[in-house]
Amino acid sequence: MKQILFTVALALICLVAPAQSFEGKVVYYNTYKSKIPGLSDAQLSSMMGNLQNWYIKGGDYKSETNGEQMVWQLYRNSDNKIYSKLSSSATLLWNDGALNPDSVMSTTLRKNATEILGYKCDELTLVCRSGVQKYYFSTKLPVNQELFKVHQFGNWYAYLSKAGAVPLMMVIETPQFTMESVASSVQPMKLDKAFFALPTDAQTMKSPY
Repeated sequence: MKQILFTVALALICLVAPAQSFEGKVVYYNTYKSKIPGLSDAQLSSMMGNLQNWYIKGGDYKSETNGEQMVWQLYRNSDNKIYSKLSSSATLLWNDGALNPDSVMSTTLRKNATEILGYKCDELTLVCRSGVQKYYFSTKLPVNQELFKVHQFGNWYAYLSKAGAVPLMMVIETPQFTMESVASSVQPMKLDKAFFALPTDAQTMKSPY
């Protein structure tokens, strides 16, 4: 079950000047379709959460969910690690951002594919060893992709290197599930660097997944 949890977490994790980068919060609504016998769509949704608050400032980001098991994830650019907080443990599990168990075999870009929250979005499709990932993004919400060059985990830089923008919708298909994540609001705001700090006296260990 923990392997499933981290497979989904991977899904939750595409050259612009830093001064132009989006800083703020994006709220996503997530839906899941399970392909695992004995694990229903509702159970998977409860585990991972159907609401996600995603924050980004420079090269750091944090994702908070209403899931029963996955609580939050934090990427710290300074050490290139993704920290995951599970409800079942006080210890934070971390993954090395430079390592990626997946790989991208081909990419396809389709211009003006759809409109989300008033933003005209292009569609980037990544055909990966793990399945197919589709991202919909607007160049009006840029991300400084150079800050994430070493963030290979979850195919994040593979996406950013082509898109260079905040995704407004993601459709991630794997052998275990299909996840659709759609932005319901985009809120530019100034965020304090302390928001992306690890909790005081946090205990951490390398994730086995």
